[in-house]
Amino acid sequence: MKFLGNIIWLLFGGLAVAVEYFVSGVLLCLTIIGIPFGLQAFKLGALAIWPFGRESRRMQESNGCLSLFMNVLWFFIGGVWICLTHLLFGLLCCVTIIAIPWGMQHFKLAGLALAPFGREIR
Repeated sequence: MKFLGNIIWLLFGGLAVAVEYFVSGVLLCLTIIGIPFGLQAFKLGALAIWPFGRESRRMQESNGCLSLFMNVLWFFIGGVWICLTHLLFGLLCCVTIIAIPWGMQHFKLAGLALAPFGREIR
């Protein structure tokens, strides 16, 4: 069932969001300072391609203040725009009763798009 959910997910905005993550990751990796942010964008892009059956957890060995600082920078660099994209696709999916599970995945990814540092994806 997860496989079918992921295939349908690609049609309901998952592919568009993943492309957004990967393009922003490449652009961020062009500078040395942006490499940590680009790596987070790639991690979120991989989750955006295949979200069903995967989850995000807070890392036990989080870097504390460094993660907080990086999340604040991420928020202003592009986290807001990616979050708004997820919210838009989530609202569009939740208009119909059938697509509510995919809308909920977008809402889950919207929260993760605001603060990805200090999180791991399993």
